[in-house]
Amino acid sequence: MAATLEHTTVKLPSDQEASGRTLGQEEVALLQQVISSGTLTSTKGRFVRELETRFAETLGVRHAHACASGTAAIHTAIAAIDPEPGEEIITSPITDMGALTPILYQGAIPVFAEVDPRTCNITARAIKRCLSDRTRAIVVTHLFGNPCDMSEIMELADSRGIPVIEDCAQAFLAKHDNKFVGTIGRVGCFSLQQGKHITTGEGGVVVTNDEALARRMFLFINKAWGYGDSDPDHYFLALNYRMSELQGAVGAGQLSKLESVVHKRISGAKSLDRKLSGIPGIEAPYVSPGSVHTYWKYCLRVDSRVIPGGAASLAARLQARQVTCAPRYIQKPAFQCRVFTDQKTFGKSRFPFTLARPEAINYEPSRFPMTFKALAGVLVLPWNENYNEEHLQYIATSIRESASELLK
Repeated sequence: MAATLEHTTVKLPSDQEASGRTLGQEEVALLQQVISSGTLTSTKGRFVRELETRFAETLGVRHAHACASGTAAIHTAIAAIDPEPGEEIITSPITDMGALTPILYQGAIPVFAEVDPRTCNITARAIKRCLSDRTRAIVVTHLFGNPCDMSEIMELADSRGIPVIEDCAQAFLAKHDNKFVGTIGRVGCFSLQQGKHITTGEGGVVVTNDEALARRMFLFINKAWGYGDSDPDHYFLALNYRMSELQGAVGAGQLSKLESVVHKRISGAKSLDRKLSGIPGIEAPYVSPGSVHTYWKYCLRVDSRVIPGGAASLAARLQARQVTCAPRYIQKPAFQCRVFTDQKTFGKSRFPFTLARPEAINYEPSRFPMTFKALAGVLVLPWNENYNEEHLQYIATSIRESASELLK
């Protein structure tokens, strides 16, 4: 049963509204320029190009292309790799569905690797167990802003000549071995959705140092039409995934604030780490040596052997104190969603599952013990750059008191 509220609650800033966002007059002024120009399409305007140029400079990469969403970014990256129907792409079972459906749309088979329960990230060891002669690419998700161990993953991938796509939707300016995530693999994919470090409401960016992939991604975003070519045509099957100038203007304003946003999120997280120290059954986020976590969310590990009822019971107590939180992050691994269990894809065809090896689509829970362990123990706390000391102290006190109540 949730605790009875006998104390004053503190309203926390939320990234779903102005209180938890950095949107302000800078973005308004840039939007005014777009409106005044009368040019809202990126094929004729300048703001999306400006966002792309500055985004590439921020990460130190040669190419950045903006697109309509984080899902569009993943789709663009998969399409650039251009798998043959039935080829396999190794990925995580703990991720947003928007990182998985593009694989199916391109006729490839998502093959799910186990995760490290401390971080919910996939590992080189788990990826290696999934490799086959059909493996076309690997997608790694830097979940919550916490980098995967890219050194080991890249060593494995490079030894097999397999391209790595980094899903950095939640990991702006996160680093591994002093390299920004998104610049370590062949392609990096970012999301500018409402709740990300910076936002355009919806939107995405893909980055790469590979000239051929950059060209193909640019084309895929633009219906494969060769803008600027001497004899342009629609060269292959592709979509319109363009970002509008309105989004580009907001993105340009937001990008100027990114470094400060990340600094504040990291600083706040380290402060909360200290405040939570010593609470039985509660672990602060684990960050591997050599990595910089940039905290899309702040994720506790809750030991149900110590805290009765585990993450779910603790969450109920926190929610009663107006600390919005999500036990498990997602309620079930992606492979237990109906698109996978029922193979609901294109009409009644079940394509591309009809091309899959039986082992690749074997979703028996016994094959994924670490995935279920990871989900059972994680408690995702809200996080944004506008938390101050009062907010952090309130969160820490709420967790400490809630845990204590459950231990009685």
